[in-house]
Amino acid sequence: MAATATYDKVTGNIQVSVTPVFLIDRSHPEDNYYVWAYEVRIENLGTRTGTLRNRHWRITDASGNTEVVDGEGVVGEQPVLHPGDIYEYTSGTPLSTPSGIMVGSYDMESEEGALFAVDIPAFSLDSPHEMSPLH
Repeated sequence: MAATATYDKVTGNIQVSVTPVFLIDRSHPEDNYYVWAYEVRIENLGTRTGTLRNRHWRITDASGNTEVVDGEGVVGEQPVLHPGDIYEYTSGTPLSTPSGIMVGSYDMESEEGALFAVDIPAFSLDSPHEMSPLH
């Protein structure tokens, strides 16, 4: 596994950091199959509790093909983040090209029941099979 840069974004008082990792052992370039894991860290920098309710992803490969993924929570959970809490998880995605980009958002719910969006920073998916990264 070869880790790349970490991408960070703060929305309100929630910081989201993402580190993509190309999975050489799971990828098959000869079949146009490239796999990444991405490690996500969500930190509540504020003074109020929030619950992560939904996720929204836009995954675009180097050919411009885009997949939209929406769903409840992350990795089967809807974590509650109290002030100062950190929640971490790892997920993954395959592409049919050696590079791409992901971006998204989370729907968080405040203690009062109000929904608010938290941005996930755009991050680059680049494999060692790409001569010069596009992102």
